[in-house]
Amino acid sequence: MYVAVKGGEQAITRSLQLLAEARRGDLATPELTLDQIRQQLRLGVARVMQEGSLYDEELAAMAIRQAAGDMLEAIFLLRAYRTTLRRFGYTQPLDTNAMRVHRRVSGTFKDVPGGQVLGPTYDYTQRLLEFESAATSEPVEAAEPLPDAMPRVLDLLDAEALIERIDAGTDPEPADLTREPLMFPADRATRLQNLARGDEGFLLGMAYSTQRGYAETHPFAGEIRMGEVDVLICPEELGFTIEIGSITLTECQMINQFHGGNGLPPQFTRGYGLCMGEGERKAMSMALVDRTLRCDELGEPSYAPAQNHEFVLSHSDSVEASGFVQHLKLPHYVDFQAELSLLRTLSAQHAQRARDEEVTTQETSS
Repeated sequence: MYVAVKGGEQAITRSLQLLAEARRGDLATPELTLDQIRQQLRLGVARVMQEGSLYDEELAAMAIRQAAGDMLEAIFLLRAYRTTLRRFGYTQPLDTNAMRVHRRVSGTFKDVPGGQVLGPTYDYTQRLLEFESAATSEPVEAAEPLPDAMPRVLDLLDAEALIERIDAGTDPEPADLTREPLMFPADRATRLQNLARGDEGFLLGMAYSTQRGYAETHPFAGEIRMGEVDVLICPEELGFTIEIGSITLTECQMINQFHGGNGLPPQFTRGYGLCMGEGERKAMSMALVDRTLRCDELGEPSYAPAQNHEFVLSHSDSVEASGFVQHLKLPHYVDFQAELSLLRTLSAQHAQRARDEEVTTQETSS
């Protein structure tokens, strides 16, 4: 049981004043604008939106500025704000087949329909600090326009019946983890929703463990694509679907070996990842963990941490993890005094037993 302890109001007020001063920094330095954060720290903005479960670049940029760059604090701020928003409807399922691609690569086939589209990526940089800005005023040479939609790389395997087929029509109605608690066993749709909100670092560690032999999944990057997808809703008062905007998404489909089992033939299986904004590392990690969590469904042995549903899903949330760790900074004076009193009693009893044993030994020897 935690006992609430109210701190000194004056000290707390002063602490908040110091926080505001530290967050702003030297007043002679211009304050960061939200546009600067949105455009120049776009990957950080994307992560805050992903784990904050709210697609709004301006609010995410505001949270990053308020949190002084602490991404976990910014995610907490955005998720807390999200709870105040009114929900007025649901969108139609997003059609990533119709994605207007900015980047699309495959690690399984060199020549794919539509070609490899490298787009903006750090994959080919030398990872050296640039002491001068790499930006130039010269415009990038215009390339041929990309098609409105690109075919799926995995359709090449699907045409030969070499990869499992997913019937979207059989998907259950997804749970809403922002309103309902996570329950076990969790179906795949719920697991994917949990992973989409999960901490990128935690998922990366879990994904890395599967590649180090703790699950034996043998993955290949079937296709990674990033681009814009239209958001559609069907208002009851209209009775037909309308487009309300578009959002940037990153999608990853991993291909994994499967030797057959549970009545299924040998074939490639899929791991799936989808996240808001530009977030390849998150989407790839999510896809690796998703496939690993399917071990029971596919009749594979389950022995690795990344295959344990409760372990992965219960510990992947950055807000919960951060809060539970940081609550240790709050006053626990009464709790500690109880522990201290118990330890003193046990220590005194132990010392008394030692003295009694010593007296008994002396009496026996004499």
